[in-house]
Amino acid sequence: MRGTTVEHLFVPGDVVRAAVAVSVVVGGATLGGLAVALFLLALGGALVPRFLGLPAVLDVCFGGCLLLAAWAALLRWYEAVPWLDLLVHAVCTGLVAAVGVLALIRWRVVASRVSGGWAHAGLVVTTTATGALGAVLWELGEWAGYTYVDEEIRVGYADTIGDLSFGVLGALAAGVVLAVQQAGRRSDDAR
Repeated sequence: MRGTTVEHLFVPGDVVRAAVAVSVVVGGATLGGLAVALFLLALGGALVPRFLGLPAVLDVCFGGCLLLAAWAALLRWYEAVPWLDLLVHAVCTGLVAAVGVLALIRWRVVASRVSGGWAHAGLVVTTTATGALGAVLWELGEWAGYTYVDEEIRVGYADTIGDLSFGVLGALAAGVVLAVQQAGRRSDDAR
C-alpha cells in the first residue's frame, strides 16, 4: 500500500459509522425490525462522506446527526422534546444539502471554484434547492413509514410544513456557509 498512511485508512467519521453499525445490532435486538431498517438507512448515509473524501468535521457531523435523528425517532425523544424535531430537520437537512452539493462538485456537475457575488449566490441557491429536495424526500419517507410501516410515526399538515420549513432554512444556512468558505478560499488563492 504505497503512499497510504494510517490517516487515510482511518478517519474520525469511522467512529461514528461504527456507532451506527452497533446501533443496527442493538436497536434491532431491543426495538425490532423497524430499528434495523432505520439504522441501515443511517449507515448508508453515513458512508457517503467517507466515499467522497469530505472533510472530517463534515463527516462526523453528518453521520452523528443521522445517528441522533434515528435514535430520537425510535426512543420517542421528539414527543418528549417537541422542538427537537424541528432542530434535527434544520441541522440534518443542512448537512444533507452540504454533502449533496459537495458531491455534485466532486462529480463536476457544479463548478468547484466560483467567484463573484452572483456565483456565490448561485451556490447558496443550489445548496438550498438540494436541501429542499432532501426535505421533501424525508417527508415522503415519513408519510410512507406512517402509511405502510407504523401508524405511530408523526405526520400531519402542521408537522410536515414545520419540518419542510426548518429543513429549507437549514439548507439555506448550509449554502451561506459553503459560499463563505468558497469566498475565503478564493481570497487565499489570490494572495
